[in-house]
Formats: sequence, structure tokens, C-alpha cells
Amino acid sequence: MFTIDAHLDLSMNALEWNRDLTRPLHEINGREKGLTDKADRGNATVSLPTLREGHIGLVVATQIARYVAPGNPLPGWHSPHQAWAQTQGQLAWYKAMEDAGEMVQITDLTGLESHLALWSDGEPASQKPVGYILSLEGADSIIDLSYLEKSFESGLRALGPAHYGPGRYAQGTDATGFMGQRGRELLRLMESLNIILDATHLCDDSFWEALDHFNGPVWASHNNCRALVNHNRQFSDEQLRALIERGAVIGAALDAWMMVPGWIRGKSLPKEMDCDLEKIIDHMDHICQLAGNADHIGIGSDLDGAYGREQSPYDLESIADLQRIPGMLVRRGYSEKDIEGVMHGNWLRFLRRSWA
Repeated sequence: MFTIDAHLDLSMNALEWNRDLTRPLHEINGREKGLTDKADRGNATVSLPTLREGHIGLVVATQIARYVAPGNPLPGWHSPHQAWAQTQGQLAWYKAMEDAGEMVQITDLTGLESHLALWSDGEPASQKPVGYILSLEGADSIIDLSYLEKSFESGLRALGPAHYGPGRYAQGTDATGFMGQRGRELLRLMESLNIILDATHLCDDSFWEALDHFNGPVWASHNNCRALVNHNRQFSDEQLRALIERGAVIGAALDAWMMVPGWIRGKSLPKEMDCDLEKIIDHMDHICQLAGNADHIGIGSDLDGAYGREQSPYDLESIADLQRIPGMLVRRGYSEKDIEGVMHGNWLRFLRRSWA
């Protein structure tokens, strides 16, 4: 089934992990054998051929670069200008993939419908470019608002104002506090440009402030449920209901610590924690029970988002295994229409409405 994944850090993997994503997955992992600079070496689950194998023809692909102020222990860049430069290197990689025929950028409804027609023409997926919608995860690299306009001209169509920790425009995971004037000015310009607000990673204070001050389209590209795994990275039922009321779609994230309670990062293993793909269906189903329908869930896997198979469901070998989700939903009683919505239809409805 044609599938949309609303959150993949492809350019980060290409540049910071130095992975040639045009190669088969076994080659990428084989080349990392013996490397220890990153915890997930040799455990990659994502490549462009593997996306095609899984019929994942459209993704929301990120730029990401955090600014860290003095005293902030998180990894990141020491100035917004450096962070901006990093995102522009990532953009250059996406453009190189376009030049190579590996990917195609989707920025409007015309391009979206054309890409969908290509992927439904009956020809083998192995010969087709993967479509990508450009998203910025964390707004720290936006030096000033003129840089948001530059980013829009380069194809940026979604933006999450925060990532982990305190940010220049909003506060993120494990932080507290409001967006403030600078953040609200960012939201106003996003709204005028029709850039989608990605609520993922916003701390509770900034989340509610963002929803109060932004009237454009809102989604949560990769977020699970606090009721099932109690952490501020997850959304509470109150937050989920607010997103549902705004017509948002919430992408299920496959980072194991977000799927099962009690995970200790760096120590726990998927099998011993009984973390399999069924657990993400639990999170999807929880949102459906809140909504009373299956119109607000999708996939935002975040696979290879600075982790690999060591922190993914144990029954997932690669991102192509997302094609196991429809069968799991059938066993939970979901209809064919519901399942098509989860795999692609809900994201498409959202985009068609937002870009009309």
C-alpha cells in the first residue's frame, strides 16, 4: 500500500552519520562495521532503496540544527549562523538527490497530485523518486524572520519551533516556559506563508501558547501518547483532543522509549522490553478512541532519528516493515478505509485542505 512517513531525518543521516542513502541498507550497515563513534552504528533501518521497497513514496524530510547557549549541555551549534549553515548543507544534499533523480521536492497541490499519479501508474516503485516535503525541526537556525522567508523560497513547508531543551523561539522537550514575543512573531509569519505548524516537541507551556496564537494548519509529525508512556515528550489526552479539534493528524513514532514504559536509554533492549510493532498500534488506537474515529492518525516513524534497530521495535528489520501495520490494524477491527487513512489518506486529506 502506498505509504507516507511524516518524519525522517534523511539529510542528518547523510551528512552527520555519513551514510550514502542511495545504497542498499546492507551496504550502509556493512560499511559501519566496527565503528563506535555513534551508538547506532550498523543498525540503520532507512535508505532510499528501502523506502521504495516499502512503497513509502512520500516523506516529510527534515532539516535540523540546534543552537546551544553557553551552559546548555545538549549537543548543538554555538551560534544561530552556524546552525543556519548546517541546515543549508542539508538542503544542498536534498537538492543533490533531486539532481540524481532519487528524490523530488513537493511544495504545492499540483506537485503533490502529479507525484501521486506517478506512484500509481503501475510501474515498479524501484524506478521512482521518493517525494519529500521539507520540514525544519527546531527553529533555532532561523537567524531572523527574513531567513524564514528564504527557507520558504527554498521549499520549506512545515516547521516545529522547538526540539529538545530551550530554544530561541520556543521551549522543547525536557524544558519549560512560553514562546514569548519572538516565538509569536515567528508564528505570525508562518501563518502568512501558510507554513504548517508541527507541534511535536513543544513543551506544554509553548504548546498551548502556539495553539492560541496560530490559526494556520497544525499537525504533529511524530508524537505518541502520555497516557501510555508518561513523559513530557508525549502528548496528554487534553493536548491530543486540542489537536483533533484543529483537524491535526498525529504521526506514530517508532522510537522504542516512546512506545513502552520503563525504557532506559542506552541500557534497555527492544526484545527484553517486549517492544514490538503492536505497541505502536496501542498508541494509534488510544488517539482513535479520543477522536471517535481513525481520521487523525498516521505514521511519522522517526526511524534512524539518532537511533537504529537497537532502539526500534524488535520485529522491525527495516522501514519497509511499515507494510506490516495494515494487517495489525485489520486484527484490531479497523476497516479498509481506516487503514488507507493511516497509511496515506489522512496526511493527504490534511495536505489537500491546507494547500487548496
